[in-house]
Amino acid sequence: MTKRLLTCLLTALLPFLNTLPAAASAYDAHPKLVVLLVIDQFREDYLERYRSDFKDRGFRLFLDEGAYFPNCYFDYANTKTSPGHATLGTGAYTDGHGIASNGWWDLNRNSKRPISSVEDPRYTLVGPADGAKREGSSPRNLLATTFGDEVRLNTSGASKLYGVSLKDRAAILTAGLSANGAFWVDGHSGQFISSSYYMPSLPDWVVAFNNSDRVAQARAEAGVTANAPFFESVGSTAAGIRYELDFVRALIQGEKLGTHDTTDVLTISISSTDILGHAVGPDSPLQRALVDQLDVNLDEFFSWLDTTVPGGLDNVWLALSADHGIAPVPAVAAQLGVPGAQVDLKKLIASLNDAMNQQFSPGQTFLYMLPHQQLPYLSLNEPIFERAGLNEHEAERAVQQALPAAFAALRVAQNPASGAADDSTHASATRLAPEPALFRSYTREQLASQVPGLPPTEFGRLLAHSYTPNGGWYVMTIPDAFEIGAMGHGTNHFSPYSYDRHVPLGFYGSAFVPGIYPQRVEPVDIAATLAALLGVNQPSASVGHVLTIALHPEKQTPLPRKRNRAIIHAGHRSHHAPVANPKQKAHD
Repeated sequence: MTKRLLTCLLTALLPFLNTLPAAASAYDAHPKLVVLLVIDQFREDYLERYRSDFKDRGFRLFLDEGAYFPNCYFDYANTKTSPGHATLGTGAYTDGHGIASNGWWDLNRNSKRPISSVEDPRYTLVGPADGAKREGSSPRNLLATTFGDEVRLNTSGASKLYGVSLKDRAAILTAGLSANGAFWVDGHSGQFISSSYYMPSLPDWVVAFNNSDRVAQARAEAGVTANAPFFESVGSTAAGIRYELDFVRALIQGEKLGTHDTTDVLTISISSTDILGHAVGPDSPLQRALVDQLDVNLDEFFSWLDTTVPGGLDNVWLALSADHGIAPVPAVAAQLGVPGAQVDLKKLIASLNDAMNQQFSPGQTFLYMLPHQQLPYLSLNEPIFERAGLNEHEAERAVQQALPAAFAALRVAQNPASGAADDSTHASATRLAPEPALFRSYTREQLASQVPGLPPTEFGRLLAHSYTPNGGWYVMTIPDAFEIGAMGHGTNHFSPYSYDRHVPLGFYGSAFVPGIYPQRVEPVDIAATLAALLGVNQPSASVGHVLTIALHPEKQTPLPRKRNRAIIHAGHRSHHAPVANPKQKAHD
């Protein structure tokens, strides 16, 4: 073949070569930006109950135009904020990523209080308003990579990765180990801060944001004074949502996310729904109003992305989920005959201490149980048990055996002998007040499968996924359903029950086939699916499945711009199952 003829053939084929199908990839910025949106304490049924409230392209971007999975449940029993965010980022459960709770006792690091899941004395906070040098934060306890980490690893650090929340743990654990930055608010001032783990000082755009009138504006919108603690007073309102998303806008512009040669990743955790939800519960009109306002704010934010990221939303993939659900307020449940009860943890711990002293140190008042406890893990005071001559197995078994009597003592304390309803439960006039009751308990050794004990059932798998090496000696304690570990008028989350595990899962973007998919899925599937689509390794402890049913076949995946074929990497995408029928989206 002559050189001239070859040139003519290539010229004739060039238009067709430019239109050949190709898979999206992090390596050449298809898409330009991936955003994982986590809504703190957000049960999936909110989107079903309040769907008629949603007007534009906030939640409806996922419900009407995206791939949405309403039957998404966490597959572990420790539904707290820190493990939830870690699970969404890593595609693993606590037995894989190591984060079991928001904090735990580590007597080697602090003998006076539990440590938080992200505190790290090796670093200092960056940017606190008072300029004081304080202990910093990091993902030091995270034992697995996130999908954002894998994008960074697979692009040799060319991709940018950031996390934002009002909470430090939510910003840090979702983004991962290699993040360029994580930002959260100083609890009192409301200014955004970070840690020297990420940077020696705040970027200029953060300084400018903090020095603007945006904090004062948020306080004014929330109707609170300049001296009120920002996190609680503003964070529980719609003004807190708008404030956080305005910071996200400043981050995207300041760091030029979505403009690089490789895909950038941003994780956002909306904290306001959790701050308010603990106080008023999931059935309150106040929580519904906040969800409706969040819908409006998301519509505005998505519209802003469409006009800011090069190529608009055609160049952005969005994923939506939550870190956990929430139990009804016990009084609300009790009114309907559901046995919602409150578990007074202080009295429970005191009863366990009494039982241990009677058994191992009669006449003494040693603290066999550590103070400042939270369900589901009750931490033992190892040195006191060791002084009594007990090893871990003996100590945990002793506490486990004492729990039924301790719960019985709670019933007597909270509902006197007359059987009258405690004022805090507000049971109906025709029914007795619900009483605290123990469902199951498991020692740390049982969870670690060092001794037999976990049931060979679906419930047993939830327990196995909840094991952590952190926290010393402990006993996982599970009250009956609808019982919460708090006293007062609010509610809580921590349990293996469906109301704490049920969260939304949705995708929006060019790679996804719109539709409502009723299959049972898990939040760990988000990281697995995004990693597969981007052509990178799944996170190091990932147990999720790629949701192929919601993906365009590779040959049909639309690309928003011409692709440089010189940097195509073969084998980045797996073969996909048949496409779901978009008409599945029927129950609108």
